Amino acid sequence: MGNIVKANAKDGSTVEFVYKDPKQGGVKDVYFSPDKSYVVAFFRKGLNASEKDRIENIVGTYREKIFNQKGGEYWKSRFCWPEKIVEYNGMIGLKVPTYNSKFFFKGGNLDGAEKEGKWFASAKNYNRFLPENEKGELITYLKICLELSRATRRLHAAGLAHSDLSYKNCLVDPKTGSACIIDIDGLVVPGLYPPDVLGTPDFIAPEVVATMHLPMGDPKRKLPRRETDLHALAVLNYLYLFHRHPLRGGQVHDTDDAVQEKMEMGEKALFIEHPTDKRNRPKFDKNDKVCFPWIDPSQIPYTTAGPYLKELFDRAFIDGLHNPSARPSADDWEVALVKTTDLLQPCSNPKCPKKFYVFDNTTKPVCPYCGTPFKGLLPVIDFYSSRDGKSFRPDNTRLMVFTGQSLYKWHTHRNIFPNEKLTEEQKERVGYFSFYNGRWILVNQKLPTMKNLTTGEDIPVGQGVELTNGLQIQFSSEPSGRVASVQIVQC
Repeated sequence: MGNIVKANAKDGSTVEFVYKDPKQGGVKDVYFSPDKSYVVAFFRKGLNASEKDRIENIVGTYREKIFNQKGGEYWKSRFCWPEKIVEYNGMIGLKVPTYNSKFFFKGGNLDGAEKEGKWFASAKNYNRFLPENEKGELITYLKICLELSRATRRLHAAGLAHSDLSYKNCLVDPKTGSACIIDIDGLVVPGLYPPDVLGTPDFIAPEVVATMHLPMGDPKRKLPRRETDLHALAVLNYLYLFHRHPLRGGQVHDTDDAVQEKMEMGEKALFIEHPTDKRNRPKFDKNDKVCFPWIDPSQIPYTTAGPYLKELFDRAFIDGLHNPSARPSADDWEVALVKTTDLLQPCSNPKCPKKFYVFDNTTKPVCPYCGTPFKGLLPVIDFYSSRDGKSFRPDNTRLMVFTGQSLYKWHTHRNIFPNEKLTEEQKERVGYFSFYNGRWILVNQKLPTMKNLTTGEDIPVGQGVELTNGLQIQFSSEPSGRVASVQIVQC
């Protein structure tokens, strides 16, 4: 063990670290604290006045904006945010919490390695290197995308841009559906703090790639900002759901690799699944069993993510690919991912690689990942709500029913949404579904004014109601209470 060094933090406190064998990052040397609960990352090069001002605001004003607001505790596990500025021997560094243990592989060839997103973003890495217990399920990848979208939304709401969202700067855990954004010290504030980097290849927005040859200061040159974060976020979401890149297809622009890269990811960027322009469809070896079926979009097209995400991928990679203002916001992704999670149906095949699939609104649903058809009675619940207390209109959201499926207040009340502002009471389920004696039952656990509108009878807490085709249920007599309409599909 090396020497334990005491350094002064800018807030007047003392910070200890072990001065031995630093882990070297791109621009910083990283030392662990004696108990490994935090690290101290020193910049190898001196910082100019603007850079010093930036990190002072990151550990000060911007940290306050994120963590000292309602729901602030939630963000501590979604960001690895610098806590203090440290000075030692003329070096400037940052005290940063260490990553949660779930973001490290345990056992196997990757034992101890960080769970960078690259391990889960390509079919080759996903199929060849990951042990089965680390691959995750569709539901956990949706949760990862949700956490990344939610964290990005929070940054943007605070007037910040990450500028380098990528699988290098996002740790993920498909076992639990967790994600954490790291490398916060390069945050961009438009008009105040410019970006330090252009981004990571695969995630740099086309307008940045297409203009990077222009000199700094040229008004036509595009630099990382909120809209480029939104491109990177869309790419991340696509990679985690389909294990392939949305723009790296088979179209050849030039035999020179550098020119090809600039065209493919810049001014000539084209969605590999563009519905009408098929020039960039991937070319692949059909005998490449390692990358199948993910490498072939015709096997598992992006439409398998369901209608809400399909619309956003269209906006990100068709409408907004070369028109940044048309890209979906992080909030758009958050809403669509929540609604998509409610469309999940468990696959009955115990060997299915994804365990769940998104209901495709057909009368003969089939799992796209293993080909297993659904058999039996399939209840689907559509939600309605009222704005005037009289007429109820569809909310364009629905819930798939399966044994053990839970009902929460964000299902039963239109004014509640599952995010960092949920109270502990709102996190508790208010009902659940069960298949009993050949019938589907909804059990009321916590809704005091739940009512069967079809019969006019109350459904007391602790009692259940059989789900039948055409049944209508009022969850609450409150103005924000929703009405559910039940469809039963025989498959």
